[in-house]
Amino acid sequence: MAGGAATGAAPLSTTRRKALAGASGWKGLAENRKVFLIAVFASLGGLLYGYNQGVFSSVLGMHNFQETMGDAVTNSGKKGWLVAILELGAWVGVLMTGYFADKLSRKYTILLAVVVFCIGVIVQTTAKAPPSIFGGRFVTGLGVGSLSMAVPLYNAELAPPEVRGSLVALQQLAITFGIMISFWIDYGTNYIGGTGETQSEAAWRIPLALQLVPALILGAGILFMPFSPRWLVNQGREDEALQVLSRTRNLPVDHELVQIEFLEIKAQYLFEKETSEAKFPQYQDPSFSSQFKLGFYSYLSLIVDRKLLWRVAVASLTMFFQQWTGVNAILYYAPSIFQSLGLTGNTISLLATGVVGIAMFLATIPAVIWIDQVGRKPVLVSGAFLMAGCHFIVAILTSLYHDSWTSHSSAGWAACAFVWLFAIGFGYSWGPCAWIIVAEIFPLSIRGKGMSIGSSSNWMNNFIVGQVTPSMLEHIGYGTFVFFGLFSFLGGCFIWFFVPETKGVSLEEMEELFGNTADLAVEDLNRLEAIHKRLGLIVDGIDVKADEESGKVSHEEEKIERA
Repeated sequence: MAGGAATGAAPLSTTRRKALAGASGWKGLAENRKVFLIAVFASLGGLLYGYNQGVFSSVLGMHNFQETMGDAVTNSGKKGWLVAILELGAWVGVLMTGYFADKLSRKYTILLAVVVFCIGVIVQTTAKAPPSIFGGRFVTGLGVGSLSMAVPLYNAELAPPEVRGSLVALQQLAITFGIMISFWIDYGTNYIGGTGETQSEAAWRIPLALQLVPALILGAGILFMPFSPRWLVNQGREDEALQVLSRTRNLPVDHELVQIEFLEIKAQYLFEKETSEAKFPQYQDPSFSSQFKLGFYSYLSLIVDRKLLWRVAVASLTMFFQQWTGVNAILYYAPSIFQSLGLTGNTISLLATGVVGIAMFLATIPAVIWIDQVGRKPVLVSGAFLMAGCHFIVAILTSLYHDSWTSHSSAGWAACAFVWLFAIGFGYSWGPCAWIIVAEIFPLSIRGKGMSIGSSSNWMNNFIVGQVTPSMLEHIGYGTFVFFGLFSFLGGCFIWFFVPETKGVSLEEMEELFGNTADLAVEDLNRLEAIHKRLGLIVDGIDVKADEESGKVSHEEEKIERA
């Protein structure tokens, strides 16, 4: 029986797991090749989002698209809605995904999101008028939002703690790769039929249609990927969970490391399950009504429980500050921004936009390799301050030369260079690390719902940024960069003072990091200790604290457990 190996044998310790765990960073990825390759494939969802985000930025500036869509592009208010409606759809998609991720599995939720995404892309590609673009982008957003939550959740639950950050960072690497290739595809297709009056519809329809290629590959391939072992334990399919851990770690089922990791997952699940049974015994039957109420109270617990509310606040504010760095203002309106900095002609601005994609993609690679060695906080804080500095410098240059770029071309190129440096700052820091934090910090039983609320903050703020940026650029000019610079600085301060370091902490040990285990009531501590003893698992420091609270263990037993 799954987990039975520990019964009657020597207790398994989480400290022992840390000693047995492999290296972090690039070496760790090489040692976990199966997990790495599975995560790379699943991160095609990020590529879909990145490509969709980048492709529309340049499509907005294409002559034929502007002629076809009329004032939906030329009017700053309508243009904001045309861009931001995808984020509104993504916000709705994220909120729905929490339920589907727990009910259908992370794997099949990704498949469902791909189907919805493809429907939206087809509607956009065949659009003849603005309503089709609006509708298509909203439906595409439903799929993209779902993928933005389901993919990092899947990667985080499949990955060993020592490389979890690097694997989740692959999501952002895939996003930046999608942005990069979309910019350069747009740059090429912009020439189909010419760049002016003779430009063909294919100039913008082809890059929109190409989104279907990675979507279909992901949708077909995800069927052959394993289920999340943590989701399998949640469903009572323990033997399957052990098999997945064994295959992905490339170790036998009875290996000590596999057994310890499995028991950690199972202990956390049993604790949350038994706590739910104690709190809501009337909702434990499998009926739809009871399951709905259990789900409702799981969401409600994120608000009424002070410690869980703190996790929601960390996730939501991290995503808030990620968006208000202004990154998507740059990505969505890069051609317009570069033209405002003195670059003349649509072709040159598209070329400069392509450099943004390259800079951001290359900067994300170090995050994938070293994030589990350096940690989350140093990366986020340094990135925030770098981006703030870039915004302030661009604001100063724009305030001085916005009326005379033609006679100060060197200042215009300097401003462009700091936009590219901003892209580098975001690429190595807030791009990957914000998603890592949101994927890490929630308990198993409400992880899907917690991530859906945290990620929804990303999309709602993304929507607002996309909506207001055209008007900000039109009415306050260089003040836009000052605004985003201030929020970048505040984001760095928030991480510095209020967010704990999660590097190398297992998803189950996250309870202790956020203070939940240390401050639980005696009844809950006793329940957690009983589960650990039942499974033969010692969580160093926690079981001793529980026994001290209840007065159950002797001084000698306490010394043995601490040894």
